[in-house]
Amino acid sequence: MASSPPHGDDSGQSRSSALRSPRARLILLLVALALIGGGVLWLIRFETFGKYQESTNDAYIQADSITVAPKVSGYVDRVFVDENQDVKAGQPLVQIDPRDYRAQAAQSVAQIDVAKANAAGVVAQIAEQRAAVAQAEADLNAANANATFAAREVERYRPLAASGAETRERLSELQNQATQARARAAAARATLTSAQKRIATLQTQVRQAEAQGEAARAQLSAASTNVEATILRAAVDGRIGDRSVRQGQFVQAASRLMTLVPKASLYVEANFKETQLGLMRVGQPVTIAVDALPGIELPGRVASIAPGTGAQFSVLPPQNATGNFTKIVQRIPVRIAVSAGPETRKLLVPGMSVEVSVDTRSARNAAAQIRREQERHNARIGR
Repeated sequence: MASSPPHGDDSGQSRSSALRSPRARLILLLVALALIGGGVLWLIRFETFGKYQESTNDAYIQADSITVAPKVSGYVDRVFVDENQDVKAGQPLVQIDPRDYRAQAAQSVAQIDVAKANAAGVVAQIAEQRAAVAQAEADLNAANANATFAAREVERYRPLAASGAETRERLSELQNQATQARARAAAARATLTSAQKRIATLQTQVRQAEAQGEAARAQLSAASTNVEATILRAAVDGRIGDRSVRQGQFVQAASRLMTLVPKASLYVEANFKETQLGLMRVGQPVTIAVDALPGIELPGRVASIAPGTGAQFSVLPPQNATGNFTKIVQRIPVRIAVSAGPETRKLLVPGMSVEVSVDTRSARNAAAQIRREQERHNARIGR
């Protein structure tokens, strides 16, 4: 009895015949062309776009938060905002009891009035004293005239008394009158000097009163500023966070009451490896993917690059001068400005994780330029 051929040979022959068919060869050719074409497209995209994309997921949304702290101390009268509440710039946040500071302002106003009254009173005294000076000048002029007349009379009677035409008693009487006239002139001169000095003293008192008024006005300005400072207002549009103040609480000046997170100043801080920064420049476009918003990409741009690695700005910078050394790729903070609409910004809060990709194609020729520049520099110094 004849045996049947093995099944394996039949299947091999079937595959071989299938591969030799024109249709199969066409399909294989198309698949190969598709693979080659896909590879070429991928290579072209990588060479023109992909290799210039620098990405990292070590990135977080940040904001320059504002610490809300009072300028003055006192008891809290009212708290106008709640935790996580949106606020507008200029909106009242907290009011501190202003009565003590209003009393200080009123006291300063009273001191200003007292200084004005004192100055006015002294000015009136100066006017009276000027009249006294004028009277003293008139008295001095009269006394000088009398003294001059008395001296002339003595000189006129002296030869007459010597010749016997007049008695010596008359000459002595005239000499006594001349002495008294000189004394009265000296007294009038002293009175005038005293009156003039009194005016100078009063003018000094006026300046003192005016200075007291200026000091009181400065105190009033400070007190008015303190009264205004009893109401704490939002510096910018933002959201309240970490509120710790309560009504009735006594707060010290400069103590933190809450934190205001600005809406408009959100940015991304991305920590790139040092090997990724060779072509990175300020102003380059960035694509931002927020973990909390899957499927949504936000545009941005490189705003600034830190002047040192993150380790250099730590409290205890690393010291590699002693001991064993293990090289670790350092990371450098890069600030990225975020472009987002108002509704999107409401969903973004500091601390959120994001993934960023920087398009560095604008600096694709930078490496060659740097290399040429360094070669020229080395040639100049003879290396």
